[in-house]
Amino acid sequence: MLTFNAQKNISRKTAKNSLYQIVIVSLLTLGLAACGDSYKYSDDNYTPLVQPPMEYSYSITLTNLTYGQPLSPIAVILHGDSKMWQVGQSASVALEKLAEGGDNSDFLALESNLATTSSAGPVPPGASVTLNISTTEPMANYLTVVTMLVNTNDAFSGLTGVDISTLVLNQEKSWRLNVYDSGTEQNNEAVGTIPGPADGGVGFDADRNDIDLVGYHSGVVSKDDGLSSSVLTQAHRFDNPAVKLTITRTK
Repeated sequence: MLTFNAQKNISRKTAKNSLYQIVIVSLLTLGLAACGDSYKYSDDNYTPLVQPPMEYSYSITLTNLTYGQPLSPIAVILHGDSKMWQVGQSASVALEKLAEGGDNSDFLALESNLATTSSAGPVPPGASVTLNISTTEPMANYLTVVTMLVNTNDAFSGLTGVDISTLVLNQEKSWRLNVYDSGTEQNNEAVGTIPGPADGGVGFDADRNDIDLVGYHSGVVSKDDGLSSSVLTQAHRFDNPAVKLTITRTK
């Protein structure tokens, strides 16, 4: 027969063991609950769940501020930390094609691009166009927007390599943009050299006959100003800024 003290010790051990069991079960339950968001239970194995990539979306609105300069289809690009042109440096062939003929297809196809979109057609003077662009690429932190003033030889407007990584949801940012000269074609305004409706001439020409450096455009001279060989008129003049650009983060 067990003594009273022996029975008391057995009761304490039994209670202690029961407490240990309760604690262990509780910890296991908490552990499984904590893993519930990251793992999927299947056939006695835990399989990590694949989280969908985060999507970044932006709305881009461009307004043509000129009186008589239609803008070529707008190219919008998200890319890494780089600029797609710089004043004082030679234009790429893709930029030359865009600035001389309004063709943005090569520009949109550059390997460094992470996301792209384009307007369906030209933007008339005084009109606006809104484009949407999305990406799941976390390195697509920089924005480039570019368009040609089509009643010129090789004038274009835009901005490049602008950091948009700090934009928060529904935040808006705007710029007023000046006009650049790609430096790839002389600004002679001659018949057959202007691709826009003022002339309907040739666009891109692979032979570069200007200084071959991107610079700020000095403006249109026109036949009304004494350049008798020009197909342009005073209506085709432009002042800076020529374009208003607004970006809004929508997702």
